[in-house]
Amino acid sequence: MQGLLNLNFKSFGLAPPLLKQLDKQGFNEPTPIQLKSIPVILNKKDMIGLSQTGTGKTAAFVLPLISLLYVKEQNKDLRHVKILIISPTRELAQQIGEVTKSYASATNLKSSVLVGGVSILKQFEALKKGADIIIGTPGRIEDHIKKRTIDLRKINFVVLDEADQMLDIGFLPSIKRILNNTPTERQTLLFSATMPEGIKKLISQFMNKAVEISVSNSSKPIEKIRQKVIILDNNSKINALRKILIDRNQARILVFTRTKHGADKIVKILSKDGVFISSIHSNKSQNQREKALSNFKKGSYPVLIATDIAARGIDVKNVEVVINFDLPESPELYIHRIGRTARAGASGDAISFCSEDELKKLKIIEKLIKSNIDAFNYDGTPFINSFSKTNESLSKVFPNKGNKRNKNSNYNQKKVMNKLKLKKGLSTGGTFTHNLLVFRAAIRVGRFGFGFGLAV
Repeated sequence: MQGLLNLNFKSFGLAPPLLKQLDKQGFNEPTPIQLKSIPVILNKKDMIGLSQTGTGKTAAFVLPLISLLYVKEQNKDLRHVKILIISPTRELAQQIGEVTKSYASATNLKSSVLVGGVSILKQFEALKKGADIIIGTPGRIEDHIKKRTIDLRKINFVVLDEADQMLDIGFLPSIKRILNNTPTERQTLLFSATMPEGIKKLISQFMNKAVEISVSNSSKPIEKIRQKVIILDNNSKINALRKILIDRNQARILVFTRTKHGADKIVKILSKDGVFISSIHSNKSQNQREKALSNFKKGSYPVLIATDIAARGIDVKNVEVVINFDLPESPELYIHRIGRTARAGASGDAISFCSEDELKKLKIIEKLIKSNIDAFNYDGTPFINSFSKTNESLSKVFPNKGNKRNKNSNYNQKKVMNKLKLKKGLSTGGTFTHNLLVFRAAIRVGRFGFGFGLAV
């Protein structure tokens, strides 16, 4: 590894057009996953890359594959599919497509993105013009195979990105069918944050003497992420979110919910407060998802609510805060979620809301990451983590439960919010900044019936 530390992109022997493009984009130093992956891929070995999100793994496989293809085909006009990149979600496929297009533009290679939610006929028309590289989701790739609009018989390289997520979604049968349509003599690359049993079986069946590389502990979150947990009642979550949005005004904030209904509910409530907020989930049309993601990237809608599946492809610079409105169903998803912040060497915050029925999930997450997360009660006081005490009373976990003031807080909050809307102009029609000022004024005079000692 010591020798790798002194390498740069020029040291790999990448094709000259790619080096010029990297220099143009200001990329000089490879990330750890790129340092380890690029030499293996250029050596034409099957490879398993274990890496968490935000480590630069897209460029880790796109750069060497384009380089290999460019050197091989630069003097030929053979327009058939040679590289196939499979991803679990539309958003991730499009993100990879953007990266691929930016690097391929320095060569004569063409790429095409095949995802659901958009016209398959338009994709067919694009394919007829020729494509060397295809990036797509399993379902849409299979659609094109069935319609015979793509031919994978001359594929040289296959990439399975976020393989564990594809397994979770249920894409394993589709992946097997797709791979069975490709030549056995191909180079196969698989990237995953975790290594469940299903992935191991896939590797044994479709990969040949694969070299395994790993960057950090795939179960350990990025160290630059400041993690906190707020222990609170489910009914208090929306107000806790309000408080964070006020304190972090204009910050780019990504909020995760467990369900699509929950995401839409949050958007509906906070939009009425004047928050520029949108949601992204599988019930949204492709145009709606692209618009929401574009607004989030530009900062015109700095708050984005997302479910786990839809958010897989979100790769947005400068996400300052990730909020787990609901704890995820699996601890691995927690790692994926918080990895949306602190990218490219930056720092970030991950704030998780934890209710009574989620305490066991919190314990499992802490076990996986081998670390205790700083926890606070809703009023901002430190939470005493007593998971070992199986008989711990709920009164200790939720000290305000049953308190008369707390019991009536929802009523009081609604009452005050209504007054604010009538007297101070807090509405969907007001600007976000104006509404925040109104909200802050109410907080200063103590007119809300919930604790503002919340540690964020």
